[in-house]
Amino acid sequence: MSKVVVSGKTVEEAVRQGLAQLGVSQDRVTVNIITQPSKGFLGLIGVKEAKVELTLLPDPEPTPVKTASTLPLDPAVPVAEEEKTELDPYEEAVQFIKDVGKSMGLDVTVDVQHAKDVTTLQIFGPDLGLIIGRRGQTLDALQYLANIVANRYSDSYIRIVLDAENFRERRKKTLEDLADRLAGRVIRSHKEVVLEPMSSQERKVIHSRLQDHPQVKTYSKGEEPNRRIVITLK
Repeated sequence: MSKVVVSGKTVEEAVRQGLAQLGVSQDRVTVNIITQPSKGFLGLIGVKEAKVELTLLPDPEPTPVKTASTLPLDPAVPVAEEEKTELDPYEEAVQFIKDVGKSMGLDVTVDVQHAKDVTTLQIFGPDLGLIIGRRGQTLDALQYLANIVANRYSDSYIRIVLDAENFRERRKKTLEDLADRLAGRVIRSHKEVVLEPMSSQERKVIHSRLQDHPQVKTYSKGEEPNRRIVITLK
């Protein structure tokens, strides 16, 4: 058996199950993300599971060869010191993104933008909606995996943010408008509003938008991945 297709509640869970079926570690396979998990009615998880395809790589040659299409998933797996010094973590993350794009039938380019505490990888190309996904879910999953890939080749922790078609800024504006609108509803109705589950990054946008509001306050409740923001009167 050289290839398996596995489903799970998350991409990571599906990959782990596939590795168990093949009886190999993650450095012996390539991973193709077929579908991302989606939320169902009222934000419930599990209506649509993640689905991935794992393909065994050929047996390695006696001389180590870099395989850019390999998808490392466990940041705890050590990388040889010699390999760390020879391979640039950002280039590895960029190559990983290009490989994923190719597996989705997309020819993408990636621009690396370094800042003080974070490096942004801007993705360019046609049909980037496939990479962004519904409300950025695919982009977030790809960002998570790109960070794992990059940090396997770095001696110190680095943080990477993925963006495509200025999605991050557009999504931030959408969330800020939502926060303002729901704050007005709470003030008019005198009833708290509970938002649908969001990622920690999106919850931070809502909290920041309303942290200085004179009449309402926000807090989070629940456990990941179903953690929600509550907007209520002060």
